[in-house]
Amino acid sequence: MNKTNYQQKMQEQIKLLNGNKAKLLIHSCCAPCSSACLERLYNFFDVSVLFYNPNIQTGEYEKRKAEQIRFLEQTGWAKFIDCDHNEEDFYLNICGLEGEPEGGKRCERCFEIRLKKTAEIARQMHFDFFATTLTLSPLKNADIINALGEDIARQVGVNWLYSDFKKQNGYLRSIELSKIYQLYRQNFCGCAFSEKESFIKGLKN
Repeated sequence: MNKTNYQQKMQEQIKLLNGNKAKLLIHSCCAPCSSACLERLYNFFDVSVLFYNPNIQTGEYEKRKAEQIRFLEQTGWAKFIDCDHNEEDFYLNICGLEGEPEGGKRCERCFEIRLKKTAEIARQMHFDFFATTLTLSPLKNADIINALGEDIARQVGVNWLYSDFKKQNGYLRSIELSKIYQLYRQNFCGCAFSEKESFIKGLKN
């Protein structure tokens, strides 16, 4: 069975723009992940970054948010759109999935709530597309994320921009850009569960 090439699907969507810049709202989890994604997109879209991450604990959230704003101010690659930070939204939505491993059903639910919020704000603010930086990570499944994006696009009525930003050395480029702009890079996804797993792995190594 052939695996879908989401990077190619994104290029096909961009080609259909015929050089016109569509309005894109992209969800971002952190500045490092956004870096390589925005570098790839800003020439083709009028981009705004939505920082909606109720899964990230408050202290970590503020640190990542500040880095995201600083990076956008330095590059000018996108505008910044803030969003209420309410960890309760995350815990209410993943109730019953606390014991799931990283990359499992709890993570899928977390992707879903962030993508749905992005789509809803994109519709309210009259964006043409919505997307996410989450596909940059080698640890996140692009098939799952794009399937969620497709489904939410149908529900909400905003175009989903396909992506697999890790393709074409996207993740490696994000590391390079993080060094250039001296961005804070975290070693866990952001929620308490991923922090605990990262801590345990560190003890074993």
